[in-house]
Amino acid sequence: MRLSPTLHRVGNGLVNSYLIDDGGEVTVIDAGMSGQHGDLLRELDAMGRSLDDVRALVLTHGDTDHVGFAERLRRERGIPVFVHALDADRARGSVSKPSTGWGPIRLRPFASFMWFGLRKGGLRNNPVTELRTQGAEVATLDVPGAPRMIHLPGHTPGSAAIHVPTVDALFIGDALTTHNVLTGEDGPRLAPFTLDPAAALASLDRLDGLEAAWLLPGHGLPWTGGVAEALRQARAAVRSSRS
Repeated sequence: MRLSPTLHRVGNGLVNSYLIDDGGEVTVIDAGMSGQHGDLLRELDAMGRSLDDVRALVLTHGDTDHVGFAERLRRERGIPVFVHALDADRARGSVSKPSTGWGPIRLRPFASFMWFGLRKGGLRNNPVTELRTQGAEVATLDVPGAPRMIHLPGHTPGSAAIHVPTVDALFIGDALTTHNVLTGEDGPRLAPFTLDPAAALASLDRLDGLEAAWLLPGHGLPWTGGVAEALRQARAAVRSSRS
């Protein structure tokens, strides 16, 4: 789906990855589920691009529904895969995510997410065997779009947001979600399956003052109401859940 002339989304909003076109060279943000590889090819074709134009894949974190087709791109095309160092073992498949942080569940949204995962290979582990890691709290990567990786521990230890001013976008991964896949609730919230909710909430402070027209989550539709408002709503939701 075309969001702007140089920014596209792969996926229907349930599980997303994104494409940045920088002068004909493409950086992919997140790799969704393995079965979304075909969706990636179709979106590249809609952009007038192909896998030959992809120069990098940047992961917001190492969960299985974000690394799906990463190893295929690396193995078949030699495309480098970047991730924060604290999530490298997770992306390699050598560390499994504990079954915690689920929160409330409603049958219909949960069943929809599971059915999507069954169809798109999201329940399989697809480890990435070679990674380029970044351990700094903030680092700009030398790839198309010059994405700036901002460490946001909490959902996972190595979760990160990816800020790309050239497309006026903040790719938030699962640090925030605009659609809760377990309850169907919409709006900026901490994502389910968050390992350390207190750390995830504190990490949002690192985004204060940052501006972007697009806030783009791993799950849910794009948010265009401003980063500050998304943070306000997410924090308010946490306060409400505690009262």
